[in-house]
Amino acid sequence: MKNPFHLAIPVNDLVTANNFYQHVLGCKRGRASDTWIDFNLFGHQLVCHYVDQKQASHSNPVDGDEVPVPHFGVILNFEQFDYLSKRLFEQNQSFLIEPKIRFEGEPGEQRTMFLQDPSGNAIEFKAFKTLDSLFRS
Repeated sequence: MKNPFHLAIPVNDLVTANNFYQHVLGCKRGRASDTWIDFNLFGHQLVCHYVDQKQASHSNPVDGDEVPVPHFGVILNFEQFDYLSKRLFEQNQSFLIEPKIRFEGEPGEQRTMFLQDPSGNAIEFKAFKTLDSLFRS
């Protein structure tokens, strides 16, 4: 990975966040303290910081779905996406938007799925046939 990102998100329970990111999504745990935990989210640094309140959520309509705002996510390849979506179904995870193909037959065609972590942070996972189509319009 050429330029991994760093993202810090609020969570209202570090133990629950640790379980979700490490055991549900399969992220490797890194450094931690009493108030935050680092995770390797598909090669990117995700830091969960403890806060004592939940964020308000909003959405925007996209291609027939209500896409949560704000949200964060990562771009995967098809193999990673299929593995993760199967893993999430096997663990009976609830999806905000179940795995699907968006913009089928158009530039930017992608596989996508949304879920929430236990603190209400919306996460999108998407995959493209080739990364060349990531910004294609």
